[in-house]
Amino acid sequence: MSAKIKRVGVLTSGGDSPGMNAAIRAVVRACAYYNVECVGIYRGYQGMIEGDFKEMGPRDVKNIINKGGTILKSARSADFRTKEGRQKAYENLVAAGIDSFVVIGGDGSFTGAEIFNEEYKFPVIGIPGTIDNDIYGTSHTLGYDTALNTVIDAIDKIRDTANSHNRLFFVEVMGRDAGHIALNAGIGAGAEEIIIPEEAFGLDRLVESLKRSKESGKTSSIVVVSEGDKIGKNVFELKDYIEENMPEYDVRVSVLGHMQRGGSPSCFDRVLASRLGVKAIETLLEGKSNLMVGLYQDKVILTPLDQAIKGQSEIDMELVKVSDIVSS
Repeated sequence: MSAKIKRVGVLTSGGDSPGMNAAIRAVVRACAYYNVECVGIYRGYQGMIEGDFKEMGPRDVKNIINKGGTILKSARSADFRTKEGRQKAYENLVAAGIDSFVVIGGDGSFTGAEIFNEEYKFPVIGIPGTIDNDIYGTSHTLGYDTALNTVIDAIDKIRDTANSHNRLFFVEVMGRDAGHIALNAGIGAGAEEIIIPEEAFGLDRLVESLKRSKESGKTSSIVVVSEGDKIGKNVFELKDYIEENMPEYDVRVSVLGHMQRGGSPSCFDRVLASRLGVKAIETLLEGKSNLMVGLYQDKVILTPLDQAIKGQSEIDMELVKVSDIVSS
């Protein structure tokens, strides 16, 4: 292992997701295991620019594996998008003796890390943390599994009232550019229809599907809508359209919103975060950089940051077929 890496920074950036704290814990304890110093960088890249650092040891990360959010906080940084801001961040890192860092976040966070690496040849490793699961190079991002379970639990509760009142519910879930949450949670919750940005799903088809459900004897329905659907209407406009064309339905909307980002991480996310955190430190110590650690076929793999940023996370078309079959 390379002796060059002596002091690693760790930060969380972008939207928070369950499992980030578990990843921080793994990074800090892996550093301790390999006799490397670890420094927490608060408030993402903005904290890097402002020198908001704190040394961290194993005891600083006790009792956080079960916590949602991020103890290091997160913030957007317009300053880091400027050359002057990144120069200040670099100067602060050098002054603090930090010679590499691990960033836990999504493609925006990785883009900042890649640019920083290009400008200063500063060793960096990315850990994918976003509930949307829209990062290329990993089958699961931190927080995705927890978000799925949160959505499933919510839809199960909504179905209780839908059945009691013979109602149609549109349930909007997160996923502006990727329908992973909507598709998987929709199947898991037994939704009658699932609308995702990857699939062209016309309004006429939606009406026809709901009519078939009604004719088959269903007295209530759940339609899961990804917030980034390409029908061209938001979920409330969908509600109005269905009420106009199917007045027999009593239609309601439930937007789950940021509750999907919170909560105690699932066992899967805790284990994944631990594996990726340890691998991130081992990768730095091996002299490698500008990579993202991810999961593929239950193996931890490495993907160049530029590929993770530019690559397209693809929806599982087999699941789309399964959804069509089991919702009929």
